[in-house]
Amino acid sequence: MNIIIAILIFGIIIIVHELGHFLIAKKNGIQVDEFCIGLGPTIIGKQVGDTFYSIKLLPFGGACMMGEDEERQEKNAFNNKSVWARMAVIFGGPFFNFVFAFILSLIMIGISGVDIPKIYSVEKSSPAAQAGIKAGDIMTAVDHKKIHNYREFSYYMFLDYKQGDKIPITIERNGREIDIQVTPVYNQQENKYMIGITWPGYQKVGPLKTIGYSIREVGLQVKFTVKSIKMLIGRQLGMKDLSGPVGIVKTVGDQYTQASHYGFLAVFLTMINMAILISSNLGVMNLLPLPALDGGRLLFLIIEAVCGKPVPRNLEAAVHTAGLMILMALMIFVMYQDITKIFL
Repeated sequence: MNIIIAILIFGIIIIVHELGHFLIAKKNGIQVDEFCIGLGPTIIGKQVGDTFYSIKLLPFGGACMMGEDEERQEKNAFNNKSVWARMAVIFGGPFFNFVFAFILSLIMIGISGVDIPKIYSVEKSSPAAQAGIKAGDIMTAVDHKKIHNYREFSYYMFLDYKQGDKIPITIERNGREIDIQVTPVYNQQENKYMIGITWPGYQKVGPLKTIGYSIREVGLQVKFTVKSIKMLIGRQLGMKDLSGPVGIVKTVGDQYTQASHYGFLAVFLTMINMAILISSNLGVMNLLPLPALDGGRLLFLIIEAVCGKPVPRNLEAAVHTAGLMILMALMIFVMYQDITKIFL
């Protein structure tokens, strides 16, 4: 069941991504050779106009084939359209991932509410109590950055906090903002630094706030992904911290197992939350300016827009092919690493 759910989540997110390319290509009058659901041998397919629609054997996502690396004479060929039309098509995939994450966020927040950073209780003699934080206070900023969700504080503690540092926190109390500083202490039982507060859980909000918080939810996931990439580049995270499809399947499975003890609704919301994370992550990762990714193709199109002429197709194709080979090698390495983490 864990594997089936993970495949479904992956499959839907990738289909949404490819649908973004497909719909914007059609809107710009670009020929799409094939749009398929799944990969591998074709089970069933039908030619409709210029496009062959198919369902393939392996339920792993899909593809939108437009002949991006080919020289063609047809007026509606991808490379014969304006650079702006091609940029819109390439950007369409990641953009649809963000839109999909937003729609899922609307569903999740509409059902469960939001984690407003309102403090429910403060432990006696804790760093928070010593700093003057009280139950009912609302965190509005951490380290001089505005926050709107309790998880933003949690992410800060996980990603940014350095041992011994004082954290500047702004709280709102009776309509007045107060600036304080808190020095977290290490909790042996939780295996992390804490300040000694609890929050009241998720709270329902009105329709307009649901929309606003849904936008913020996607932004929060994007921010978390970008921050993780920066930490990887800055060597604050290592290769051992990378995870691929196998690792994500395990994470989805672990989340499913934990949520299943609390009923169907808990499982449903947990899986939606995972889908928001993965879809946002895929959108960001695809926009990285690396060969073979959408971001790499966008980079070549930006060069074309600036210079007024395209990079030679054979050179671009060679760069993307080399990039794809490197990405495949990285994927094999990460997959091996994920498997060893599970079984060793």
